[in-house]
Amino acid sequence: MEITDITVAPPKRGEVLVRMRASGVCGSDRHVLDGEWSVPHPTVMGHEGAGVIEQVGDGVEGVQVGDHVVLVWNQECRRCVNCLSGKPWACTELRSNECVMPDGTTRLAIDGDAAYPYIAVGSMSEVAVVPASAAIVVPPELPFDVAALLGCSVHTGLGAVVNSARVTAGESAVVVGCGGVGLSIVMGLRLAGASPIIAIDRNPEKLELALAAGATHAVLADDSTPQRVEDLTGGGADVAFEAIGNPHTIAALPSQVRPGGRIVFVGMPPEDTPIPFDVLDLCYRGITAIACNYGNGVPARDFPRYAQLYLAGRLPVDTLISRHITLDQVNEAFAAMRAGSDARNVILF
Repeated sequence: MEITDITVAPPKRGEVLVRMRASGVCGSDRHVLDGEWSVPHPTVMGHEGAGVIEQVGDGVEGVQVGDHVVLVWNQECRRCVNCLSGKPWACTELRSNECVMPDGTTRLAIDGDAAYPYIAVGSMSEVAVVPASAAIVVPPELPFDVAALLGCSVHTGLGAVVNSARVTAGESAVVVGCGGVGLSIVMGLRLAGASPIIAIDRNPEKLELALAAGATHAVLADDSTPQRVEDLTGGGADVAFEAIGNPHTIAALPSQVRPGGRIVFVGMPPEDTPIPFDVLDLCYRGITAIACNYGNGVPARDFPRYAQLYLAGRLPVDTLISRHITLDQVNEAFAAMRAGSDARNVILF
């Protein structure tokens, strides 16, 4: 990544300009930088952000200048059958994956040529222009670094527990991968009353974070991991989550659950990566496989709830933050991510 100047057009009808205050450094950004996901270039990276509304376009309702907001990268149309049925994460008219606004254009330019905000947010920038519906108001007392993480890792992780897997009190759970999303899953499991909550990772420091976030057991990943899980759960967990997007750990997920259990795919693998499963085994054992996209949730409903849980001391989002950095340290943050040494780095503007 390089730091450069961009031209930002004012918000059009139904849009807002946000002065960014914090942006998380997420694994989805790394997929792009490492060539595993395709996006238009040049790209203003970042999609996990929070800031203050500085300008509003015509026709904007529900938000105003000065509001503290968390940005949404899954910018649903609110018109298609999935949006109207409460499934905005499955919007059929979604344009944000193309890194453009709902009208198919961008408000950013470099030297007169179009530049593209990653997943229609581009939070690793001093300002961002998004649809007003993609700027969710949160209490001003919520710290910006915490608010930024609500926009992706927290929403994805908690949603995987509550919306996708629908975990109930007393169920046993396994979480494979203890980065920002994995730790958010752990926090969600604790809120749901799951027990035991078994965190698995290759990094002992991340396992310590998982215990602080609410895991009851921490297991260092090696060849003995399936046996350890079986021993701790008495035959396999009720539900297992994969939060890395690694083809090998995804394929191994069924080995973590009991017959009749559930496996949840939360981490996103590289594009065009087939994952081999023994389908006959899944059928014999009655395993339910669940795919989770953005927590299968509703940001306008969920972000304020998560903010209140944090302010009430019930959601320790601070546990996710390994370091606060400046924009010029972003490449170092991605290097740390590739090495598996940090949970979440957060850029502060």
